[in-house]
Amino acid sequence: MREVKSAARTVELLELLAARGDRPARLQELADALQVPRSSMYALLQTLISRGWVRTDVTGSLYGIGIHALLTGTSYLDSDPRVRAVRPYLDEASEALGETIHMGRLDGYDVAYLATRESHEYLRTISRVGRRLPAHMGALGKALLAERADEDLPEGPYEAATPNTHTSRESLADDLARVRRRGYSVDREEGVPGIVGFGFALRYDAPAQDAISCSVPVARLTPEREERIVAVMREIRTKVESTVPAGGGAIHWR
Repeated sequence: MREVKSAARTVELLELLAARGDRPARLQELADALQVPRSSMYALLQTLISRGWVRTDVTGSLYGIGIHALLTGTSYLDSDPRVRAVRPYLDEASEALGETIHMGRLDGYDVAYLATRESHEYLRTISRVGRRLPAHMGALGKALLAERADEDLPEGPYEAATPNTHTSRESLADDLARVRRRGYSVDREEGVPGIVGFGFALRYDAPAQDAISCSVPVARLTPEREERIVAVMREIRTKVESTVPAGGGAIHWR
């Protein structure tokens, strides 16, 4: 079916503003980025401002994502049966380990964070829920990439977040082979300095779309602690997969 250009442009604009986070954009920046006339971009922005999807400052010269994006995102989380089913097990893992527990979903070559239970030992200033991270950088993403053929991996070089991030297809493929052998992924300061993550694909879909992970500061990670984390997270994965069977009566979204 032929793409509707006006709808595609609207989505591209919203995605661009969302990706900028706390860096508002000027009209000309947005027009240049999407290669549309300045007048057309201005008209689109004003329409989205009136509907709450875009916000502007008091001068009307800076633009950012609007509150309706949050409301729509919250609706997605509330209506998703997988997220609802997994949340109690995230609580269980958090209580058992006292560390930060995430649930994420593969979106292209990124992972979108759908739920998080923060550690009481260290708190993030900004929740990861609703945010995206390139799949090659973290435990969630590598657990899910390992469920797929290496031929599906994008060509490198990949973006680096830390000196430990895989930046080549070959390096990432070698790591994914280890993930498949052990049954879970390990992210040793590849996405965030000072943090190690352990990721477990949830195989109620094939290939898996969702994963859970446990993140722990390097300073608290001993061999015994690592063994405990892996054992608990394996058990949590088993419980989730037995509770949320393939299909599960839910709508198959695409």
